[in-house]
Amino acid sequence: MAETIYIRMRHRIQKKSNERIFLKDLAQIIATDELLSTLKDVCLYHITEQDKNIIIIDSTLVIREIKKIHKEVEIQLIGPAQTIIEVVFKKRKVTLPLFILVWILLFIGSGLTIMNFHEDVSMQSVHQRVYKMITGKEIEKPLIFQIPYSVGLGLGMVIFFNHVFKKRLNEEPSPLEVEVFNYQQSLDQYMIMHENKESIKKLDDH
Repeated sequence: MAETIYIRMRHRIQKKSNERIFLKDLAQIIATDELLSTLKDVCLYHITEQDKNIIIIDSTLVIREIKKIHKEVEIQLIGPAQTIIEVVFKKRKVTLPLFILVWILLFIGSGLTIMNFHEDVSMQSVHQRVYKMITGKEIEKPLIFQIPYSVGLGLGMVIFFNHVFKKRLNEEPSPLEVEVFNYQQSLDQYMIMHENKESIKKLDDH
């Protein structure tokens, strides 16, 4: 009776240029110790400088390479059928002038956005009307509302992003993180459905 190997392809991994990709990197393998020792170090791909930043390895390549070593085994695939490999190139160091420039642009841009929003909805007029409704007096700058509102606006942004510098407030993802996750999932699905023809050809020639 043929032995069975269970393979679960990982969704996404990161590798550096010129690295070799082994089966143990791409998938979780359930097999006997003897089979596992011969399979986990099987080289499936070698990243070269000609590769782009995204490589997609299909499960058919994995099955083909395993069959070259163990023709009689039965292979059961669990989970995704492809693994996305993100090639990480050497990161450039961010210089202090560039960091300051980006920080200033973000600060000014976010400040103008908040001010324009408040101008569009006439926030100052709203505060003045609420103050008059409560006290019966008209005042140009109702600071008793404006100051708590400004503090609450900052705290609300901290709660929304769920971060205070690098520290998370709780383990729940923020709405922004959920949107980024959904975008990444859609992007991954698009790349899987529209694989690069050059990558496919290179894998077939491997």
